[in-house]
Amino acid sequence: MKRTISTDDAPEAVGAYSQATTDGSTLYTAGQIPLTPDGELLDGASIAKQTAQALDNVVAILESEDLDASAILKTTVYLADIDDFQEMNETYSTYFDAEPPARSAVEAGALPKGVDVEIEAVAILEP
Repeated sequence: MKRTISTDDAPEAVGAYSQATTDGSTLYTAGQIPLTPDGELLDGASIAKQTAQALDNVVAILESEDLDASAILKTTVYLADIDDFQEMNETYSTYFDAEPPARSAVEAGALPKGVDVEIEAVAILEP
């Protein structure tokens, strides 16, 4: 059965979607942009800072379910400019240990609110 997930430690959904949903075994986050839980948009910040905030939002959602980044099976990273890949990757890699999740990274024509990165994740719930 589907259950929605919401936490005050990540930004509120800004549309007709949930921060995350689960079927009881897998958790799916919505795409997280560099928006702080207080509503500050980091659209003018470096790609490193934007990546960190997007991942902080993903981790906050996981922590609301007593999970951490090690539970992530797969991420998708959307970049406004694929030339930002290396800088994004340097920050991204600090969030994962020796067993990082599978990942896709693609250039998107435009991202919500004019940001440079959006990250979504699929994680496994602990039994």
